[in-house]
Amino acid sequence: MIIRRNGWVHRLLVDLAGKAQKVKEEKDMLQTIIDHAYEGVLIVDPKGYILMANEIYADFLGKKLSEIIGKHVTEVIENTRMHIVGQTGKPEIAQMQKINGREMIASRIPVFNQGKVAAVVGTVMFQQVDDLFALSTKMENLRKELNYYKDELDKRLQAKYSFDTILGSSEELEKVKRLGQRVAKSDTTILLKGESGTGKELFAHAIHRESYRGAGPLIKVNCAAIPDALLESELFGYKEGAFTGAKKSGKKGKFSLANGGTIFLDEISEMPLMMQVKLLRVLQEKEIEPIGADKPESVDVRIIAATNKDLLSLVEQGKFRHDLYYRLNVVMLDIPSLRERKSDIPLLIEHFLEKLEKETGIPVEGIEREAVDALLAYSWPGNIRELRNVLERTLYVKNGPVITKQDLPAVIGSEVTVRENDNGAGTLKQAVEQAEASAIRRAIRECDGNKLRAAERLGISKSSLYAKIFKYQITE
Repeated sequence: MIIRRNGWVHRLLVDLAGKAQKVKEEKDMLQTIIDHAYEGVLIVDPKGYILMANEIYADFLGKKLSEIIGKHVTEVIENTRMHIVGQTGKPEIAQMQKINGREMIASRIPVFNQGKVAAVVGTVMFQQVDDLFALSTKMENLRKELNYYKDELDKRLQAKYSFDTILGSSEELEKVKRLGQRVAKSDTTILLKGESGTGKELFAHAIHRESYRGAGPLIKVNCAAIPDALLESELFGYKEGAFTGAKKSGKKGKFSLANGGTIFLDEISEMPLMMQVKLLRVLQEKEIEPIGADKPESVDVRIIAATNKDLLSLVEQGKFRHDLYYRLNVVMLDIPSLRERKSDIPLLIEHFLEKLEKETGIPVEGIEREAVDALLAYSWPGNIRELRNVLERTLYVKNGPVITKQDLPAVIGSEVTVRENDNGAGTLKQAVEQAEASAIRRAIRECDGNKLRAAERLGISKSSLYAKIFKYQITE
C-alpha cells in the first residue's frame, strides 16, 4: 500500500502521532506531580496492576521504582486493599495498614471515568502511626494553649466586679449603687465622679456587667497615662502606611476593640482639647476615623468616663469643652469619699484583713478597738486604696497576733492627737507637720503617683520628698 503525503492515511497517522505525544506529555506531567508529592503515592488500574508510583512510596516498600511498575499490587504490598477498592469503587480514607512490620495510615481513593472506576490512587499519610500520634498530641497542645490565651483575653476584656463586690452598706454608698444599677440597663453615657481611690473603676466594671453589653468587651483607657502624641492612635487606631514606623497590618484602636461593649475612659479631665473634639464626634456620630483611613468607621460602643476633678470648673477655665461635658454628663454618679461613709470602715477592715492574710501569708487574729477608733477618726485623703495600703503595712510591722494602735502609721495617730487638743489645733509643730503631710499627699494624688512631678510641684527635691514620705508614713 502506497501512503501518499497529505493523503487520508498520512493525515490519520499524523493525527494519531499528535494524540500519542499529547498523552505522553500528560503522563509525564502526572508523573512529575506524583514525584513532587510530599507523601507516598501509588496508582493502580481497576484490576490492581500498578500504573505509576513515586520514589517515596517505593522507598517505603524498600524497593526500586522499576521493580514495582506493572506488577499486581498484591505482589509488592502487604495487606493491600487497592485492588478491592478498584472492584467496589468505595473510597477508604485514613485506614491503618501494617507493611513490613510497620504501622502506617493509608488512603485509597477510586477515580471514575464515565461512571466506571478507571484507577485507584493510594497514599501513605503517615509511615509510622507514632508520627500521627505525635502530630495529634502537638495539635492538642496547641489547641489547649490557644484556648488558654483566649480565656485569659476574655477575662481581661470582661468585667471582674459586680455591684455585690462594692463593699459597704452606708446610705451614701447605697444611693449611688441603686442609681448605677438603674442606668446600667440603659445605653446612656455615664460620668463617674469621685476622689482618687474611691472605686470608680469598680463601678465601671459593675455597670458594664449589669448591662446588655455584659458579654462584650470592657476596654479600659487611662487618658492621663498615654502621651498626647499617641492618644489618637491608641483610641482610634491607624491604617497601613499611615505614618513612618506604622505596622504593615495597621492597628486597631481601643474603640474598635470595644465594639459591641463598653469603653471606660478614666481621668477624662486629662484628655487634650484636640482629642476632646474627636471624642465628641464619636458620641454624636457613633463613628471613628483611624489615622490614614479614607472614610469613617461605625462603632457600637458605650462610654463610661471618670474623673477626680471638677469638670465644670475646668470648663469655666477653658480647659475642657463645654459641649463634651454636657454629652458626658448625661448621668453622673458622684461616688462618696471614705470620710463621707465612715460607717463602712469596720466592714472594709474585716474584708481587707481577710484578703491580705491570704495574700501575704501573715496571720492576724483581729484589730484592737483603739486602733479601729483611730482609723475611724482619720480623714482618709487616699480613700479605700489608702485604707488597704495602711492595713497591709500593719501586717508587716505588727508585733503580736492582733493589730494595735501603735502598729498604725504615725500620721494616723498624730491626726487624732491634733484633733483632741484644744480647739483641734494642737501644738504649732504638729499643725505644721499635719499641713505638710496633707500637702504632700495632695500633690502625689494630683500627679497620679508620679513622685518626680509631685516634688517639682512642691518645690523640693525628689530625695527630700522621699524623706518626708518616710517620716510621715505616707502610703498614698
